[in-house]
Amino acid sequence: MTAVPADIGLRGAGLWPWALFSGLIAAAGLPIYIHAPKFYADTYGIGLGALGAALFVLRLVDVVQDPLLGWLAERQANRRGVLVAVALVLMAAAMVALFAVTPPIAPLLWFAFALVVMFSAYSFLTITFYAEGVRKAASLSGQGHLRLAGWREAGALVGVSLAAVAPTGLGLLMQAPFTGFAIGFAALALAAGWAMRRDWIGGRSTTSSLSAAIGLVLSDPVCRRLLLVALVNAMPVAVTSTLFLLFVESRLGAPQAAGPLLLVFFLSAALAAPMWSAVARRAGARRTLIAGMALAVLAFFFAARLGAGDVWPFALICVLSGAALGADLTLLPAVFARRLAAVAPQAGIAFGLWSFVSKLTLAFAAALTLPLLQGVGFVSGGENPPEALAWLTLLYAILPCALKLVAIGLVLVSRFEEDIR
Repeated sequence: MTAVPADIGLRGAGLWPWALFSGLIAAAGLPIYIHAPKFYADTYGIGLGALGAALFVLRLVDVVQDPLLGWLAERQANRRGVLVAVALVLMAAAMVALFAVTPPIAPLLWFAFALVVMFSAYSFLTITFYAEGVRKAASLSGQGHLRLAGWREAGALVGVSLAAVAPTGLGLLMQAPFTGFAIGFAALALAAGWAMRRDWIGGRSTTSSLSAAIGLVLSDPVCRRLLLVALVNAMPVAVTSTLFLLFVESRLGAPQAAGPLLLVFFLSAALAAPMWSAVARRAGARRTLIAGMALAVLAFFFAARLGAGDVWPFALICVLSGAALGADLTLLPAVFARRLAAVAPQAGIAFGLWSFVSKLTLAFAAALTLPLLQGVGFVSGGENPPEALAWLTLLYAILPCALKLVAIGLVLVSRFEEDIR
């Protein structure tokens, strides 16, 4: 059952299209990292090493282009609705090409081509969606940024949860579940685009150069500090996301539990997101965010103590860490958006930087943790010595705990807009 904010009355009734659109974007994100590599390995026999290398190169392209896409969103702000429609069509077409079309060329090249289109459309829609949210929140009565964030992030987390289980569920009904998934995604894209057709107000197009626009955002010390907080705070999630399947498989000895545990994690985040939003409207964004971060530290601490067979305790940790993620995804973007509304009118460029920071953490996690594990003799899916398992626990639980404590320190010394409206 989808969680919704407590103020679902007249003040929140017009925000459901934002939740739907956010769910669409999130549903596109999960297959990029989880479903697509396994599907192409199983269906076309492509080696995981080749798929991983392709994803790494494409990830670099995606990281570099995000600030440019943010600048494009502001440069063509008066045509925002048209650009969003084009990006929706491209993203839906890329999903269909990825999962429902037999590759007309070498499967690895088709995989890369489809994902280039997917990455670009996904990034543009994400950046534009959050930038438009700054304008939407300003038009809402009450604490608009937090209210909008509650709907938006709850929708995103529900979208991720549904995308995580959709192929398995469809597999019980049809012989080609990923084809059904791709077609269903295209239908969702049409519905979400139609629901938000009146919300793409855009604004006056900027004439600033990309460097000048980025400089305007970075010239504000509060924006700089918030970007730094976002970078450090996202690293623990990036590390645990990279190592989650390895931890469940090798440390807990329960690879069959990985799917249900992922679902528990995302659903916990979805249920918690509107609750954190409601608490922040009463207690303030800073104190609420610190409480969420402290919950994450607690979850990481207990994860470090787990061993083989501890599936149920880890399920509880997934509930706690998922709830903590709900605070991160709801509050930090809302605080950043509120600051942008005050100091930087070019929100698209700013959220291009925000997206860049978020994706940089994924590159950091992969570049740091996977070579370290390989260096200590860890083998995925194989028998591992106690030393390798100890390193896996260190990287999965202790490192995120330390990074989260650093993030808490940064929040404590940062200036927040406590009167978010």
